[in-house]
Amino acid sequence: MTDRKPRDKSFQDFYPPSYSHCYGCGTANAHGLHIRSFWDGEESLAVFRPQPYHLAFPGYVYGGLLASLIDCHCVGTAAAAAYREEGRKPGSEPAFRYVTGSLQVDFLKPTPLGPPLHIRARVEEIAGRKTVLSATVTADSVITVRGRVVAVRIPENLVTEHAP
Repeated sequence: MTDRKPRDKSFQDFYPPSYSHCYGCGTANAHGLHIRSFWDGEESLAVFRPQPYHLAFPGYVYGGLLASLIDCHCVGTAAAAAYREEGRKPGSEPAFRYVTGSLQVDFLKPTPLGPPLHIRARVEEIAGRKTVLSATVTADSVITVRGRVVAVRIPENLVTEHAP
């Protein structure tokens, strides 16, 4: 895994300003999680460092946070995959932005609070506006969560029309 620098552009850095407010992955949300996703070969990778207030009970990460990490990482990966699929530069117009059509999360083991979490996603299928992805969350080299996301591309007119 390559360490990313703050200046490296993540998938989320290419979101249109009108769709950059998501709590999980929006760059414009001052109180958000600020998930940053990058290609790592054929998979995408985000690294998240949970804080003490992200706990479910002492020593373990809250499951809702883990679901959010999978959700936002996969939706960002779907957008990046769409650019890649069309041979386009990330952020080129028309912009691609996705929302969650379905989210399935399986908690395999308690996720410890402390080590950085590695969220990996793989595109399983692209079919029109729908992208299906599988994901894992790993802590200390142990997969603690698996997920599946169906991401749906937002129609182009909605990406540009509804700026806050």
